[in-house]
Amino acid sequence: MITHIQGKLVEKNPTDVVIECNGVGYLINISLHTYSQIPDLEHLKLYTHLQVKEDSHTLYGFSSAMEREVFRLLISVSGIGSSIARTMLSSLTPKQVVEGIAGNDVALIQSIKGIGAKTAQRVIIDLKDKVLKIYDVDEVSVSKDNTNKDEALSALEVLGFARKAAERVVEKIMASQPEASIETIIKEALKNL
Repeated sequence: MITHIQGKLVEKNPTDVVIECNGVGYLINISLHTYSQIPDLEHLKLYTHLQVKEDSHTLYGFSSAMEREVFRLLISVSGIGSSIARTMLSSLTPKQVVEGIAGNDVALIQSIKGIGAKTAQRVIIDLKDKVLKIYDVDEVSVSKDNTNKDEALSALEVLGFARKAAERVVEKIMASQPEASIETIIKEALKNL
C-alpha cells in the first residue's frame, strides 16, 4: 500500500495532479477540496489511497489524513464507489461530511450529485457509529442542535403550521436557547405561533 507520495509537483488540474518522485511521475486523482489546499509550490506531499481493480491501479490523493480517512469510510458503504466519494469530498469539506453523517443530515448527503435518498440514508446508518468513534462529538454538536430544530419543525408542520412561519419562530428560540430540547422548542414555538 502506498500511504503517501512526496515529490515535485509537475502538473496540477482540478481533478488530478502529477507528482514526480525519483524520476517516476505518479498520476493522482484528487478532490476539489484537495485541489484548493495544494499550494503552487514545487514540492508537495499527498496522503494516498491505492485502489486495485482487475483492470487498473488507481491512486487517490488527499491534502490531509482526515480527508483520506473519510474517503475510506465512504467507499466502505455499499453503493458508494470511489468516484462518488470523490464527488462528495469535492462538494463538501471532510468536516462537513462528518458532521452531516453524525447529525443525520440526509438532505446534506443527498445534495451531492449521484446520491439518492436511499443511498444517503445508507451512508448515515452505516457510518454514524464509526464517525462518532473516530471524531470528537464536540465537532458535531451543531448538527445535533440542527436535528432538534428539524424534528421540532416537522412536528409543527404535522400540527398544521406553515413551514416558513415555524422556521422564523424556531430560529429565534434556538438563538436564545441553543441547548433546548425538542419538547422545549415545540412548547415555546406554540406560544409564539
